[in-house]
Amino acid sequence: MKIFVTGISTDVGKTIASSIIVEALEADYWKPIQAGDLDNSDSHKVKARISNEKTQIYDNSYKLNTPASPHLAAGIDGIKIDLNHIKEPKTNNHLVIEGAGGIFVPLNENDTIIDLIQPDYKIIIVSRHYLGSINHTLLTIEAIINRGLTVAGIIFSGNENKSTESLILNKTGIKLIGRIEEEPYFDQNVIKEYADLFRDNLLHL
Repeated sequence: MKIFVTGISTDVGKTIASSIIVEALEADYWKPIQAGDLDNSDSHKVKARISNEKTQIYDNSYKLNTPASPHLAAGIDGIKIDLNHIKEPKTNNHLVIEGAGGIFVPLNENDTIIDLIQPDYKIIIVSRHYLGSINHTLLTIEAIINRGLTVAGIIFSGNENKSTESLILNKTGIKLIGRIEEEPYFDQNVIKEYADLFRDNLLHL
């Protein structure tokens, strides 16, 4: 199973969610494009938060120095992101692929994050509650469907908002994988607790 983790915006909890999914499935992890924080990248963060010994973490296809939109960060580095240079790692294990920001974050003048999503990927959306998040969540789902792709599930991150969550779930019919509370910290123990909670839903995607 290949799972693509995307968000409704930036800083909504994709890397925490990815860590939980990786731990739950003892899956491999790959973030195709890392922009900024190269010494403490999302790959580093996932590695630090999981405790299983099976997961393999694959190198980014692009490591960009500036914490900015990939197309801008690449331009600053004097390169252009080419989708042909982004090769999915070969593995017999489950693979979790983490995007960058939302699905229309630009990679270059023509391509965006959604262009990385292959037909066989199971897409999980991470949604976090803020003013405008219902609109961002529904727009993300509709855009994915309009590409002929399917959203396999949704994870809510942060403080609970029952009204918002029930509206999104009822309107879209998307499967709820689980919700991640506003924890004071996320270490290996906390990630493992969520992994145990989410595992059955993930295995039945």
